[in-house]
Amino acid sequence: MFTGIVQGTAPLVAIDEKPNFRTHVIEMPAKLLSGLELGASVAHNGCCLTVTAVEGTRVSFDLIKETLCLTNLGELALGDRVNIERAARFNDEIGGHLMSGHIICTAEVAKILASENNRQIWLRMPNASLMKYILHKGFIGIDGISLTIGEVVNNRFCVHLIPETLERTTLGRKRLGDKVNIEIDPQTQAVVDSVERVVASRKARLSATFKD
Repeated sequence: MFTGIVQGTAPLVAIDEKPNFRTHVIEMPAKLLSGLELGASVAHNGCCLTVTAVEGTRVSFDLIKETLCLTNLGELALGDRVNIERAARFNDEIGGHLMSGHIICTAEVAKILASENNRQIWLRMPNASLMKYILHKGFIGIDGISLTIGEVVNNRFCVHLIPETLERTTLGRKRLGDKVNIEIDPQTQAVVDSVERVVASRKARLSATFKD
């Protein structure tokens, strides 16, 4: 599990490309290396990946076809940076919201509105059916960052970014058309899906009653 509080960014220093498979090597910030072992979980742009090798400050991760299809990690090139978070431990402060590191889709940066000390980013979701989980003032994970949803319009929504977020993460470098990883808040998804099942069940019972 993760908290959505990005602990640093790391550059991609090597890529081993194979059919439907990639190995990424990043230069891990020194402060995040303590106790890092093979098999540990580290979020890259919000996507939970497993450590496959540690050589000094260089850490390797394997990306399978599913990860390359669902996330923006397959589009990265040498020198690009990723948001990094080590897996949460018991007694850690939950400064954001609990996140699983399971990316549901990518969203496109559709509009950027900048003003002094503020930035508003509008994102376009690829599937309108996912918008039922995008609620005003709800939680969402964007490239591994726990954020609060602002306005919601059709298949778009926005988030408001403070200078600290722009400085500590890669969101400050995003441009129009860029893709970001999206993780829906699991509690929101569970509630929405449960309500839908209850409503569908009641409708089915009513329909059966009238038929009788």
